[in-house]
Amino acid sequence: MSADGALSPPPGVAADWTIPQGWDAYTPEEHRTWVTLYERQAKILPGRACDAFLNGLKALDLHGEGIPDMRRLSEKLGKLTGWQVVAVPGLVPDAVFFDHLANRRFPAGRFIRKPDQLDYLEEPDVFHDVFGHVPMLTDPVFADYMQAYGQGGLRALNLGRLHNLARLYWYTVEFGLMETAEGLRIYGAGIVSSRTESIFALEDPSPNRLGFDMARVMRTEYRIDDFQQTYFVIPSLRHLLTVTVETDFGPLYEYLAGAPDLAVDAVLPGDRVLTRGAQTYAQARA
Repeated sequence: MSADGALSPPPGVAADWTIPQGWDAYTPEEHRTWVTLYERQAKILPGRACDAFLNGLKALDLHGEGIPDMRRLSEKLGKLTGWQVVAVPGLVPDAVFFDHLANRRFPAGRFIRKPDQLDYLEEPDVFHDVFGHVPMLTDPVFADYMQAYGQGGLRALNLGRLHNLARLYWYTVEFGLMETAEGLRIYGAGIVSSRTESIFALEDPSPNRLGFDMARVMRTEYRIDDFQQTYFVIPSLRHLLTVTVETDFGPLYEYLAGAPDLAVDAVLPGDRVLTRGAQTYAQARA
């Protein structure tokens, strides 16, 4: 939930851009919207989402009777991996976002979508942020990856390579797939919080599904307005963390500065291709 912009928070917002969640102010309709979203995802995610996500969902007990209280949620999460969930007014400046992650705080929006917006929302809401992201933070390996990403983000800002690092977040944290012995599984929040993309990402013949490569991912453009045309597949969460921690980003950013961006549907000769997509969905929508 980062965005470009000035570092001065608006009136009523703390210096670190956090705000009270205001849990008591949620209406019955808003709580029902959460339950509706939760229950329809709970029906389709077994066999599609990775074990780390499903185990986290169970450990945090996010169903309840509606929108979770972030204070209670942080107590549970803190005991598992030392992370907290903090409410923010919306998209926050990049430096603020990275600082929160580097200190094991996940910034989450507090509003929830309207009942007529169940399938698409432009700005992340509390369901996307809490249901989509927080269960993965119960996994110690992924929790460390997110902290490392936050630390790396502060360096990317100083080096002017933020757009490259943003692509890494997009294709892992938001729209990542994982190989398992049982087949491909979802771990990205943008997929697990969407009923339609949970099915599309795994089962539709349209998108490419390519093996994860750090530099390749950071060169690849992405879509913010529709289903992805390419998904990158990691072999494990441990691999993702190890590659991130062991990569010297200084030389990588130097390489990226001279490398052209890659189109969202590109397949290169050196790619490990799990699925070469037909791109029929994107072509029909063009």
